[in-house]
Amino acid sequence: MPQQYRVVVHDRQAGSTVALMVPRGAYILQSFEQQGQPLPFSCRNGCCTTCAVRVLSGTLDQREALGLSPELRERGYGLLCIGRASADLEVETQDEDEVYMLQFGRHFGQGRTRRDILLEED
Repeated sequence: MPQQYRVVVHDRQAGSTVALMVPRGAYILQSFEQQGQPLPFSCRNGCCTTCAVRVLSGTLDQREALGLSPELRERGYGLLCIGRASADLEVETQDEDEVYMLQFGRHFGQGRTRRDILLEED
């Protein structure tokens, strides 16, 4: 029998907690869906922040997470769509907009854009 890990997801938005066994190497989001417990997602590619969680305990393999900087990963954030448990795992869903701003907010409102300069010249 393949190794499985217990994955506990505290869904802050729904006010619920779900614990399931997830096979080693399986994507957590996909495994939860297959077991009748869908979780929030959007892209399924690790590029957005809809399925963002904060790791409370355990280990999350998320080497495919393009939507999270190494700094956020070090701070305990993860993405369930491309995340795989590599040990028993407990996570808490996060507010998508909050994680998005942590990831990309530093790039917004950082001065004038080329478009702004061209409009001034008209």
